[in-house]
Amino acid sequence: MFFWENLGRQAIQILTALADNATFVGKVFLRIFKRKTYSSAMREVLLNQIYFTSVQILPIFLLVSVTFGSLIIGIVFTLLKEFGLTEFIGHVLMGLIVTELSPFLTVLLITLRSSAAINTEMAVMKVNKEIKTLETFRIDVIDYLLMPRIINGIISIVLLSSLFSIVLLVSGIIFSWLIFGMSADVYTNLLLNSTNFSDILIALLKCAVYGFFITLIPIRYGLRASHELTSIPIAVSGGMVNVFTAILIIEVLSLLTKLF
Repeated sequence: MFFWENLGRQAIQILTALADNATFVGKVFLRIFKRKTYSSAMREVLLNQIYFTSVQILPIFLLVSVTFGSLIIGIVFTLLKEFGLTEFIGHVLMGLIVTELSPFLTVLLITLRSSAAINTEMAVMKVNKEIKTLETFRIDVIDYLLMPRIINGIISIVLLSSLFSIVLLVSGIIFSWLIFGMSADVYTNLLLNSTNFSDILIALLKCAVYGFFITLIPIRYGLRASHELTSIPIAVSGGMVNVFTAILIIEVLSLLTKLF
């Protein structure tokens, strides 16, 4: 009897947590489409967040993009040549590298840099009672703290992933000439003939979903910190584990949409 009571209690706790999280996600998602969300203070914070996430990281991001992009393109093109699959260059580039690898590598880079910072920032604010101070002055915490970071996450992942894809395609021009002796015109025609715009839309949507959750989850876990300093590492570690879990789930769901 004790076993079933314990099992039922745990099931209720899990369902309650899921319902609570779903309500929170829905509330934040709906705020994106409300005009009053975009106050002058919110827009200022949003611009600062975009500068921190997308602009400051550009030199390192471009360096990583060129390095990894050249490495990936070189390996893939070499394998295609060895197996005599030259005609599939366009399909591999557009169907795998641009729509799958670019968003995935981009979100990993941004997660390592920004998600942990957001998680720590929210936890520290909670410990220092800054959140309570904002609420005391009747400042909407969701509009002022959450929405700028979440919208910045969506914009940054979409833009940086697109930049990564451009770098990969430019690298493809160079390696297609070095490995296959292919001209830029032939390479461009292969890409155009292999482009499926529905896949590109899915990739952009996936980037937006990535951006939403890699900022929402750290914020959520940061706000769960207690008023003790020892709760900060617990909130950060829990948030980051769930961020990477969410990334894998989104990637799997994206692959399933292509299969069906």
